[in-house]
Amino acid sequence: MTAAGDQGATISLSHAEAESLVDARVSPTGSLENLSQREVAQLLSAGHGGVYQLFRRCALAVLSSGLHTDDIRDIFDRYEDFDIRLGRQAWGIKLEVKNAPSSAFVDGQMIRGIKEHLFAALRDLVYIHDAILGNNRFDLNDPVSITNAVYHILRNARVLDYKGRPDLVVCWGGHSIGSHEYDYTKKVGYELGLRALSVCTGCGPGAMKGPMKGATIGHAKQRIRDGRYIGLTEPGIIAAEPPNPIVNQLVIMPDIEKRLEAFVRIAHAIIVFPGGAGTAEEILYLLGLLLDPANADQPLPVIFTGPAESAAYFAQIDRFIGATLGPAAQKRYKIVTGDPAQAAREVARGVDAVREFRRSHRDAYNYNWLLSIQPDFQRPFEPTHEAMAKLELRRDLPPHVLAANLRRAFSGIVAGNVKEQGVQAIEAHGPFELHGDREVMTLLDELLAAFVAQKRMKIAGEYRPCYRLVA
Repeated sequence: MTAAGDQGATISLSHAEAESLVDARVSPTGSLENLSQREVAQLLSAGHGGVYQLFRRCALAVLSSGLHTDDIRDIFDRYEDFDIRLGRQAWGIKLEVKNAPSSAFVDGQMIRGIKEHLFAALRDLVYIHDAILGNNRFDLNDPVSITNAVYHILRNARVLDYKGRPDLVVCWGGHSIGSHEYDYTKKVGYELGLRALSVCTGCGPGAMKGPMKGATIGHAKQRIRDGRYIGLTEPGIIAAEPPNPIVNQLVIMPDIEKRLEAFVRIAHAIIVFPGGAGTAEEILYLLGLLLDPANADQPLPVIFTGPAESAAYFAQIDRFIGATLGPAAQKRYKIVTGDPAQAAREVARGVDAVREFRRSHRDAYNYNWLLSIQPDFQRPFEPTHEAMAKLELRRDLPPHVLAANLRRAFSGIVAGNVKEQGVQAIEAHGPFELHGDREVMTLLDELLAAFVAQKRMKIAGEYRPCYRLVA
């Protein structure tokens, strides 16, 4: 079957899976109406290496949105014949997609939201490799320069175009959560939408999709037609957590550290729903920043919330934080369970305080320049077996140092769970080893064991730990 027009699609049958695959020609829309001749030449000359290969993988992840799996090998193996080629047009490029998932198309036409995500991915990868990594203007070993790079990526993606009152709530939580927790995230999102608040998440399924879905209804009731549903991701995680269809502004950051910095720079409040290792990584990153004396006066409302059944989950998280980072860290968040409206009210009050602080300190509403982020939270961490084994996890470390190291430990566990490079490293060399004093290792073991028992580590298949704890 072939559809007419520039986006015509030819649907063929895969003998391996008896699944319809799609060939299509796609022209830019939404995010990449123009490319310079230099950028086009860079992509066309890349052949099948470098930026092209990275884009191919991100493109397949975007086109796989809606597949109920977080096994990256499953996606890449299922669509091993997938290809995407770039052709030159008068104003830039067109894409020729071959053997793409049919779920990305309706009656031979690519779904508009997926099409926008596809070109957003291309926009960001081109910009990152040309203007950030390929330009000596940014010294990515310098903290100030890193913050500037994050700013320019977000500005290029038009995330910073919004000039209204502070209203952006970053929502963190697990991609693998139960239906009762997912329903709760939708209720919280609905309450946020009724209060004219917009939502930013990691863009994937589960607790990243629910708040956005709920917010759309709240916005509709309030006749808000320009609600923002921002998704921030990075190449290492996008295949395991493909962008959900509600995201209307997708941004791909170069790595997890710059993704985390982007979250906290644009956030006016942060909500944490139940999750697994990735959510623990985000919590530790955030608390590590807020424990910095330079940020003592920074008002950033942080709400841990979930259904009443999740009270024990948050109690355990709270105990872990108190025993590792201390009471000062516990004072930086509130726990609200079983009450979506109260969670949203706490956020709304906190956002008002953020607005007043930014106004009085003459900081931008759309990008928190005054937040101090130490180099330990900015430097990319590559979770090799050697790097994981060298992490110091001791209770006698300063809280912000222990927070940084624990954040890296959880980042490595996430990599071993769902990122291709981490999964391959575990298969080749066995589980990562984490070393620390008995107190921290015991607390870590209890927390991780609970994540495994509650099926918070992975969506698909039986979970095999990618880590070993050594006291």
